[in-house]
Amino acid sequence: MSKNADEDKIKDRLNQLSCHFTWQLLIENTELSDLENRIFDEIEFLDTRYNVGIHNLLAYVKHLKGQHEEALESLKTAEDLIQQEHANQSDRRSLVTWGNYAWLYYHMGRLAEAKVYLDKVENTCKKFASPSCYRIECPEMDCEEGWALVKCGGKNYERAKTCFEKALEVDPENAEFSAGYAITTYRLDAFNKATQIDDAFCLPPLKQAIRLNPEDAYIKALLALKLQDVGQEAEGEKYIEEALASTSSQTYVFRYAAKFYRRKGSVDKALQLLKMALRATPSSAFLHHQIGLCYRAQVIQIKKATNWQPKGRDRESVDRITRLAISHFEFALEQKPTFEIAYIHLAEMYIEAGNYRKAEDAYQKVLCMQSLEEGQLQEIYFHYGRFQEFQRKSEVDAIIYYLKVVKIKKQSFTRNKSISALEKLVLRKLQRNALDIESLSILGFIYKLKGEMNKALEYYERALKLAANFENSVGHDC
Repeated sequence: MSKNADEDKIKDRLNQLSCHFTWQLLIENTELSDLENRIFDEIEFLDTRYNVGIHNLLAYVKHLKGQHEEALESLKTAEDLIQQEHANQSDRRSLVTWGNYAWLYYHMGRLAEAKVYLDKVENTCKKFASPSCYRIECPEMDCEEGWALVKCGGKNYERAKTCFEKALEVDPENAEFSAGYAITTYRLDAFNKATQIDDAFCLPPLKQAIRLNPEDAYIKALLALKLQDVGQEAEGEKYIEEALASTSSQTYVFRYAAKFYRRKGSVDKALQLLKMALRATPSSAFLHHQIGLCYRAQVIQIKKATNWQPKGRDRESVDRITRLAISHFEFALEQKPTFEIAYIHLAEMYIEAGNYRKAEDAYQKVLCMQSLEEGQLQEIYFHYGRFQEFQRKSEVDAIIYYLKVVKIKKQSFTRNKSISALEKLVLRKLQRNALDIESLSILGFIYKLKGEMNKALEYYERALKLAANFENSVGHDC
């Protein structure tokens, strides 16, 4: 058999594997550095019984970066952990790792070694009487795929949720499957901005995960944040206090406890916790973003206390804290250039500093990003619309971007804010010129959205009448 034919045959076998190389993990090239940092942080600071998958994922990231020898080292670590943690079912638990080995050796041009691992997978599948030669349908495999997907970011969350659901159907009382499902649904709720008890799908999974993992401080911290989201802050604080009293996963608990206290208004306490966490993970984009948010909150506190007109020392404090916020947001974006919301927060602080050019640059970077979710687009368009209205003094451009938000059908708080901002802006325009056809039409559209059909018809009819009168007058002039 020729070398090319042999290679094609191996490639065909490889494509049938279930591993990181075949799971279609959606990772932007610009996200690789941040993902690698987060993996290293998890290995060092997250206390978990579920370690094998993270080393497999690290191997895949090393491969994407062209660091194949380091990738092999990570797979060796995963193999060793399987022997320590799953010695009684090591063959089945090794399938993903062996699949990754096979793919990695193929990419390195070491076809004989790739074949060795393909044969290992094939023999194990035969041993368990699998209908497929290169994969086994089992909840452990679904679980490992779920962990990989959830670690790789928001575009993968729905598929991760499906993986954990599939695993839980087979073993609903499994602590690992339950933890994975709870963390994924929490991230999905945050991704979809669920802030009502009816919308907060992740509350029951989080409570179930804590029942099965009673010592897991990380999951307790997530539950606390979600309870705060839905207005149950006092109950949430009990879980935060329990999590902080534990020594488990402390670096992670500090970051989520800080978020809880910042949102509660205890900004100094939040900053103290974030700085403790930062000592352990100084390159964390998440931590720098959270610190930036704390400084932003301090700016707002000073401005509120001075009736939005800080002078003297208050003005100096606002300027100094604004510069601190900017430095942390900029660092977060250096680490993670796809951190959408951080661009908006950075732009806000540039505006506070009076640097509209840099604010414009930040908005343009995020406006040019690909594959944004509908909720993210609404948030970006709304803030850019406000920038156009209040800083650029461009009512025309503000209307364009508020309308962009509204035309995205996804129901959200941001969409409602855009409808309100659009209504106020158009009413102001009509006060200056009651014969503004465009403003009358937009107002009709707004009332239609709000379900006020009589008002909508009234404004549409006024716009049509003015348009007809305008056409007639033009006709007479001709």
